[in-house]
Amino acid sequence: MTMAQLPEKIRVSVGSAIVLGLMHGKLDAEPTTIYLLTYYSGKCSANCGFCPQAKTSKSRADMLSRVTWPTFPTVHVMSKIENEAKKPRMKRVCIQALNYPRVFNDMLALAKEIRSQADVPLSVSCQPFNSKQMKLLKEVGVERISIALDAATRKLFYKVKGPQTGSPYKWETQREALMKAVQVFGKNRVYTHLIVGLGETEKEIVQTIQWCTDFDVYPSLFAFTPILGTALETLPQPSVATYRRVQLAHYLIVHGKARCENMKFDEDEQLIDYGVSESLLQQLVETGSPFLTSGCPGCNRPYYNERPGGSMYNYPRQPLPEEIRKIKEMSERLT
Repeated sequence: MTMAQLPEKIRVSVGSAIVLGLMHGKLDAEPTTIYLLTYYSGKCSANCGFCPQAKTSKSRADMLSRVTWPTFPTVHVMSKIENEAKKPRMKRVCIQALNYPRVFNDMLALAKEIRSQADVPLSVSCQPFNSKQMKLLKEVGVERISIALDAATRKLFYKVKGPQTGSPYKWETQREALMKAVQVFGKNRVYTHLIVGLGETEKEIVQTIQWCTDFDVYPSLFAFTPILGTALETLPQPSVATYRRVQLAHYLIVHGKARCENMKFDEDEQLIDYGVSESLLQQLVETGSPFLTSGCPGCNRPYYNERPGGSMYNYPRQPLPEEIRKIKEMSERLT
């Protein structure tokens, strides 16, 4: 097995840092996953248009989406994780990766250290690694892996995070990596990210949700969030109504209750019929489940896309009855 040295520093999402006791602060919703980010002194070698870590981004170096990620000594963070893992509120650790020359060695060392100190489910979110590297991650205890598509179509992918941006990523390579990951980690253990609001139609993203599901890849939904200093800083967030329709379609597809080809879309490719009964839709909306954060078990990503007090795209906890009422009132097309 490759010998990998534990990196000296690591970034921790501010919410996770507060939960671990690395910082003091008040949280409206506590993260149930500890989110880590590999440390690199420079920017990422990729250049995704929505990301503050992109190599040409003018955003703050300690941001990812709208969350800040302060830096701490790795051994100190590992000790905190070991203590926190003994408490029931901690459901998972997720290591997210920038793209830089020694990133795989860093991720492997971090994963091995976490699993040696804490009996906690471990996920990684990373660029496409080869099958051998993915097998090494699994051997040291990584349970689940996520490789981001982000964009719903090949054309959008190349526009926002492909070679047109100066990134090393290709649509075909990302999809091939996801299928290889399923072979390594197994069904229901591989994830991808899909961002709603990059310029796709509702039909296009629903089709990609279906593709992922058919290949045993779970698509986690994000709402595009404009960040000052990124290439897409002037692109607006998607409407909450659009996001709710996609969330409902997502829930139906990944739970095997409907398929994209049985849904109907208008001339603008906006979703108008989910291909299921009205009573089932009403029942699902009442539960609030389709509107929760989608991702690995235990992942709730509080305020990753949202500002406290603003519109909630992904609920980090069960929506309150008044929130369910607002969801139902938002758009007649939801149900």
